Amino acid sequence: MNLDEALEMLQAIDLPIGDYAVFGSGPLLVRGIISDVSDVDVISRGRAWERAQAEGDLVHLEEHDITVAGFFGGRVTVGPAWAIGNVDIDDAIDTAESIAGIPYVRLELVVAYKQIAGRPKDLEHLRLLQTWLDSGRR
Repeated sequence: MNLDEALEMLQAIDLPIGDYAVFGSGPLLVRGIISDVSDVDVISRGRAWERAQAEGDLVHLEEHDITVAGFFGGRVTVGPAWAIGNVDIDDAIDTAESIAGIPYVRLELVVAYKQIAGRPKDLEHLRLLQTWLDSGRR
């Protein structure tokens, strides 16, 4: 999905600001570092997680032992934790950067996550991010 589709879906879910942030590849997409994503991952707490559980399709991800709420056929997933790595969810949400009215986790958290995950797409995303940073963009 491209940025416009992702933004449309995130706005439709309408989670309470201050209780969620987009992570995974979403922060790269919104900055134009990558042009599309297969899905959008969202971390949540409090009212946002309560709404996601009430309105989304709950799925337990065995490989990460976490339950997430899926929207739009799983194209957007909202969860109460970061599945890979040790991230302070409250800090990640509290320090998120608002872009186009949507909170996104800081890029350093994306880098840490993608380094740990180490999948081919993550390594490619890290390469593209480094190129973007080297070009002087922020």
